[in-house]
Amino acid sequence: MRKKQSNKSRTLDMTTGSPSRLIMQFLLPLLGGVLFQQFYNLMDTIIVGLYLGVKPLAAVGATGSICFLLIGFCNGMCSGFVLPVAQAFGAKDSARLKKYVGNSIVLTVICAAAMTAFTTANCRQILEWMKTPYDIIDHADAYVFIIFLGIPATMMYNLLAGFLRSVGNSIAPFVFLVFAALMNIGLDLLFMIPMNMGVRGAALATVLSQLISGILCLIYILFKMDILHISRSDLRLQRNHAGILLRMGFPMGIQYSITAIGSVLLQWSVNGLGSIAVASMTANSRVSGFLMAPFDALGSTMATYAGQNVGAGQYDRLNKGLRSAGIIGLIYSTVVMSAVFLFSKQILLLFVKASETKVIAQGSYCLIINLAFYYFLVFVNVLRFMIQGMGHSGLAVFAGLFEMVARSVVAIFLVPYFGFTAVCFASPLAWVLADVFLAPAYMYCVRRFKRQKELVSAT
Repeated sequence: MRKKQSNKSRTLDMTTGSPSRLIMQFLLPLLGGVLFQQFYNLMDTIIVGLYLGVKPLAAVGATGSICFLLIGFCNGMCSGFVLPVAQAFGAKDSARLKKYVGNSIVLTVICAAAMTAFTTANCRQILEWMKTPYDIIDHADAYVFIIFLGIPATMMYNLLAGFLRSVGNSIAPFVFLVFAALMNIGLDLLFMIPMNMGVRGAALATVLSQLISGILCLIYILFKMDILHISRSDLRLQRNHAGILLRMGFPMGIQYSITAIGSVLLQWSVNGLGSIAVASMTANSRVSGFLMAPFDALGSTMATYAGQNVGAGQYDRLNKGLRSAGIIGLIYSTVVMSAVFLFSKQILLLFVKASETKVIAQGSYCLIINLAFYYFLVFVNVLRFMIQGMGHSGLAVFAGLFEMVARSVVAIFLVPYFGFTAVCFASPLAWVLADVFLAPAYMYCVRRFKRQKELVSAT
């Protein structure tokens, strides 16, 4: 009896109670985890930039979009796999939940093995296709090869942390990520300074910290989360369960990749502007990644919120949750825009020395332009993840398609004429176009669920 009480205390049912309170209760630990994840990404970049120099910094940045494309597909699959778990939890169907957990583990192992083999075998060719500047390509190759070797560790953490969040536990993944972030920073300093491993040290520190956070999630699940315990039979792939997981996971993986294709083309165009432009974009993207982390956390929160409420048939709570999430996002956007607008150049001094005036000027300019469009980014994340949580991952793919088209048009047609200025407007344009699609798509999904409920009630 005590065991059941303890297990319940580690989950969060978001189908009853105040949406604002539940969203904040789930969001805050998740936000802490995302911020710490971005924090150690920042520390990687700061240590590389200050201790190794501008070219190694540019090399790490030159791999960002291709990592987003390939690893993003894997992590998108994991994010999709946990949505049926959230729906089963909302429906209080423990047997179905365990089948989804077991089948998703098998599918993730297959995906991780295939992606690791493909990416490690083709590192250099990918970087050459990306037009990575010749003076940084060796650094980029050394860095990204180790990152690709770590794909299984990355997927392990994302899947296991996703299981915990799907049943309402966002605290444990946060704690483990904080530990991993601190370890990552310590390993960065150890590998890159006294051991003189260069960018390889930064990559190895990242992979090892992700592996540790995944192992900690596994241990926690084994000892604390009975609801996620599975039997050997749950690991057998079953057509209906695996089919649902793939219908949820594959579109999310594709969505991440489609969005990333535009980023890859944009990086390709930036690479053509030279290593200074690449370094400017790298510094900007690391700061932006940290500032945009709350939007990612809010989106993940709303995926769980929507998944549980759809599973429970509580469709009227969807719009209430959307309003609460929108208010939270808009307040954050206003605060961060006001603060960073005043100190953008000082923030970029964390990454490069004051003598790198062009890198600081370009990075600051790009950061300010992106900040001006954060209101649009709020709803890109909230609406997209709610649509995914409702089980309509295919629709979210089209939003990614809009983002890809926007970034691709900028990369191919505008950067050659307007240079770095065009690069700065690529993401804002992508966010605006995504919202144009997502708003009516969300309303369509909600209306569809409500009609289904009315039909069931009528019969």
